[in-house]
Amino acid sequence: MSVEYKYGTGRRKNATARTRLYAGSGQIIVNDRPFESYFPRKSLQMIIRQPLVLTKLLEKTDVRINVQGGGVTGQAEAVRHGISRALLSMDPALRGLLKKAGFLTRDARKKERKKYGLRAARARYQYSKR
Repeated sequence: MSVEYKYGTGRRKNATARTRLYAGSGQIIVNDRPFESYFPRKSLQMIIRQPLVLTKLLEKTDVRINVQGGGVTGQAEAVRHGISRALLSMDPALRGLLKKAGFLTRDARKKERKKYGLRAARARYQYSKR
C-alpha cells in the first residue's frame, strides 16, 4: 500500500464510515479485518464493491475503512457512500457516473423516535370499543 491516499466519509442511519483509497491491488480492509469476514453476507459484499466495479477500479485500488455505529446493513451502505466520495476526490471526472448510480446521495432516512402514549413510533395500542 502506498502512503498517499484519498479520503471520503460515508454515513447511513447511525453508521459512519471513514474511508481511505490507496493505489494498490484491490484489497479491502474493514476495521483491520478483511471485508469478507466483517460482512459475511454476499449481498453486503456486493453493496461495498458496487462503486469500485462501476468505475472499473476494483483491482487498482486498496481500501481501508473504519466503520462504527448502526447495524450491518447501515454500515455497508455507509461504506459504499464513503468509497464513492473518496473516488470522487481521486478523479472528479467520475462524478456523472457515480451520481447517476445514486452513490453520492446521502440517504437521510433514520429510525423515527418512539412517542409517549404509543407502542412504537406510530403503532398504537389496540383499541376496544366494547
